[in-house]
Amino acid sequence: MLERGVVTVFPVVFLAVLFIGGELSRRRHIDMGGVVPIRRAPFYISKFMIVLLWIAMILDAWGVKLSFFTPPAALKWTAVLIWGAGFMLLFSGLLKLGHSLRVGLPRESTTLQTGGLYRVSRNPMYLGVYATVLAPVLSTLNPILLLLGVFVIAVHHRIVLAEEAHLREAFSEDYSGYCRRVRRYL
Repeated sequence: MLERGVVTVFPVVFLAVLFIGGELSRRRHIDMGGVVPIRRAPFYISKFMIVLLWIAMILDAWGVKLSFFTPPAALKWTAVLIWGAGFMLLFSGLLKLGHSLRVGLPRESTTLQTGGLYRVSRNPMYLGVYATVLAPVLSTLNPILLLLGVFVIAVHHRIVLAEEAHLREAFSEDYSGYCRRVRRYL
């Protein structure tokens, strides 16, 4: 029962906070949308696939069989721990970015975030996405979910590279110094 609750509540609350926060920002005339940093199709397809992978994890937790393979119990619990850690990274990054969060590159000037989790990783939210994409793969051992996960991670790595180029241009030496001190992921 604990597994079902943890697996179900995290993405529902995260998406609710994301969409409610986006609506509140729009009411304050803050544009949460940004410029898509890579080609539009892979960008939006990968976002959709994240949600599909999250749904797969939820279905698996509720006993829907998604694979011909039965992972060992230790692997399933490892997947749940990775899932929870991923959502903690997502929530922490979301709270730290606050009104600076954009889907894509910002259209207006912004500030460079280097505090909190951003002292350890330049991309804690992407680490959270990667963890929440890995968890359903481990929990189900489904090869189709593995392919979806690899696609999502590859596309999001390209997004990270495009965002870094934007930050390097926007913050020049401040960002370069930050890059020397803090690794891209871990």
